[in-house]
Amino acid sequence: MLGAAIGDIIGSRFEFKNYRGKDFELFTSASHFTDDTICTVAVSEWVVGGCRYDLNTIMQKWCRRYPSPMGAYGVRFNEWIWSENPQPYLSWGNGSAMRVSAIGWAFDKLTDVLNFAHDSAAITHNHPEGIKGAQATAAAIFWARTGESKTFIRQNIADYFEYDLSATCDEIRPNYAFDESCQGTVPQAITAFLESENFEDAIRLAVSLGGDSDTLTAITGSIAEAYYRGIPQRILEPTLQILPDEMVEMLLKINTSSRY
Repeated sequence: MLGAAIGDIIGSRFEFKNYRGKDFELFTSASHFTDDTICTVAVSEWVVGGCRYDLNTIMQKWCRRYPSPMGAYGVRFNEWIWSENPQPYLSWGNGSAMRVSAIGWAFDKLTDVLNFAHDSAAITHNHPEGIKGAQATAAAIFWARTGESKTFIRQNIADYFEYDLSATCDEIRPNYAFDESCQGTVPQAITAFLESENFEDAIRLAVSLGGDSDTLTAITGSIAEAYYRGIPQRILEPTLQILPDEMVEMLLKINTSSRY
């Protein structure tokens, strides 16, 4: 379950220097994991434990272990990380969506996916838009891994979550700017997946849109991995060299049935 981490790493160098094309090197010396991957690993540990343990404690543990990632934590989330009594702060930011992917893989019923996606978001992002972004991302992963078509995914994302997916990537790209919100990131990330031809193409499309590149591409990568049934080896290998072993180990504990 490395799709989100790969999207994060590849998108990281474009976050504040957007590139509106698909013709770029996937990995360079400037490619690093960010808070997106760290938080994804934390949710993965929670899921591996059956979602029985305190996610606040798990999230704080991982974020304190990696206190200065590339693409530093947001101000409010950083305060939450070091709080002795962490409380949600009504965020609608896209952080709830970029960390949720394990939940889309872990459960066999949509109701469970939606409920646990809600719970994973609500420790910090308890605004309705923060909850919705996490649920929409997890649902898209669930539908993708269970064999639903892109047409089904598009229609059900629109029906369940009222996201407008009518604009194409070519229509989004010219005027799309940096946006930290779920409502300004999740629909665009899903659209990049829907228009893609394969896993790599999904990543390249997501980067080409601009915006909050690491998070947008992490979301796209998490859905694309589920739909395309794995990650090409030439993309997987550089990722394994960049990520700490303990992160890889935790992400691979999620049963994705992918080809690693």
